[in-house]
Amino acid sequence: MKFIPQSISDVVLIKPTIHGDNRGYFMETFRKDLFEDAIGYNVDFIQDNESKSTKGVLRGLHYQ
Repeated sequence: MKFIPQSISDVVLIKPTIHGDNRGYFMETFRKDLFEDAIGYNVDFIQDNESKSTKGVLRGLHYQ
């Protein structure tokens, strides 16, 4: 993720890193530790991801 300060005070553009190929893409749209480092205070939301697969693609899910 990239955190890009804007011309308006305290406004930051958050640009996720998109990992993609011919099967689709995956991106981490939010991660608590990076967000807190960028804004300087704590939040209660942990992480959010997004993925899209093309037709016929089967992806594995990981449980932690």
